[in-house]
Amino acid sequence: MLRNGATLVLGGARSGKSRFAEGLIEASPLDPLYIATAGAPGEDSEMAARIAEHRARRGERWRDTQAPLDLCGALERHAQLGTAVLVDCLTLWLTNLMVEGRDVLAESEALVETLFQDRFSPVVLVSNEVGLGIVPDNAMARAFRDHAGRLHQSIAARAGDVYFVAAGLPLKLKG
Repeated sequence: MLRNGATLVLGGARSGKSRFAEGLIEASPLDPLYIATAGAPGEDSEMAARIAEHRARRGERWRDTQAPLDLCGALERHAQLGTAVLVDCLTLWLTNLMVEGRDVLAESEALVETLFQDRFSPVVLVSNEVGLGIVPDNAMARAFRDHAGRLHQSIAARAGDVYFVAAGLPLKLKG
């Protein structure tokens, strides 16, 4: 059962985490909203195909919006009574922030504060768990891994439910 507040769904690439998160939202009687952190795919046909696959799987009941950088603003505008929100995904959002030279720590702290204000909407956040492999060989990749790990810990500490998904199977870590 989806509860008000934040739910964090972690997993590796193609682990089934997005499908699982969509199922949490679908089981709710609330109107589903998908906040995509990916921008327009432009010339990236592979990303365009992924976006089309996700949209087709969700169906017409879902409303969609994009927030490649202003995730806090999108949540403040859309996480309202009667809506269940899915954010997919936090690691792509972190990448966008890093590419744009934004203050990732400040943006992450602002997101955590936004998520845990008193609000009526449940918000399910999908993110890639990137800290299970070897230590990356370059500074940017290490910074990305560290930002993701810190953000996941901050959200998980305050979220009502936290799941880890592997091979399409969810493991409930908290809640």
